[in-house]
Amino acid sequence: MAENNHYIYDEERCEFVPVVYDRKKKVLHNISFWLLNGIVLASIGIAILSHNIGTPAEIALKAENQVLLDQLEITKTSIISLESQLNNIAELDNEMYRSVLGLEPISYEERMAGTGGADLYSDFDLYSEDASEMLRWTASRLDNLERRLSIQQLSFDEVKNYYNDNKERLRHLPAIRPVPGILLSGYGMRVHPVLNYQRMHHGIDFRADIGTEIFATGDGVVKFAGRRGTYGNLLEIDHGNGYTTRYAHLSSFTEGIRPGAKVTRGQHVAYSGNTGVTQGPHLHYEVRINGRSVDPLNYLFADITPEEYQMYKEIAESNPMSMD
Repeated sequence: MAENNHYIYDEERCEFVPVVYDRKKKVLHNISFWLLNGIVLASIGIAILSHNIGTPAEIALKAENQVLLDQLEITKTSIISLESQLNNIAELDNEMYRSVLGLEPISYEERMAGTGGADLYSDFDLYSEDASEMLRWTASRLDNLERRLSIQQLSFDEVKNYYNDNKERLRHLPAIRPVPGILLSGYGMRVHPVLNYQRMHHGIDFRADIGTEIFATGDGVVKFAGRRGTYGNLLEIDHGNGYTTRYAHLSSFTEGIRPGAKVTRGQHVAYSGNTGVTQGPHLHYEVRINGRSVDPLNYLFADITPEEYQMYKEIAESNPMSMD
């Protein structure tokens, strides 16, 4: 390719003559030209990237904000889980502790501890829409959890004080498990495993091998200890104030357990078995008030945790059959 020359007009010679560059100057000229163009193009590129993407500092800040938003999403999941657990505790408090002790249940509206009035979280509106929404949700739910926990603590304090003030009378209340085994079947309409039709199951069934120790669930006096129909060997204890408990399908009674004998809560009174009409060895346990059966699950409040209560309740609701 021919080299492009530059010309100047020579007045003495009256003609155009080619310009002769020094080679070194020519190289420097070319380098300067491309360097200047490179700087200009790079500046334009950086300006475009800064406008559309952001500076390195802004990019780092965006990445940090995204990490914080992701962490808030994880926190949101934890808050929802805590709310679910608190709901279970509140349900247990109303249905078991307060109900059995005769205290008024706390209404749902009162437990939710709602607030009104001024917007407490308007400061979060300064942030992006996503961040503002997430921060508002998190702050409001945490504040609500704190208020609900305070209400629950006050309720437990009331239950505790009531129990302490009525401790002697409450010792007669059937309030513990009669056997440490897991629950097999709940209270209510159930299909009988031997008779094969649905009928009222007046108690709850615990897993218990033959010979497992059975304990009185409250102070009282033995009302009956002997054989009775489909119950097999039955122990019935009168706890006073209209409360009685029944322990069925026993293999035997402990020494001294006979009508008129006094028993105390936690006393070993019998051994589990498989007498009467049953599907297999277990303990059938009933709580009755003035002769009418009630759900014994609501009276196991002295020695089970809220988690155990929830597990027992799920078993009772999901199993359509009884053991007897």
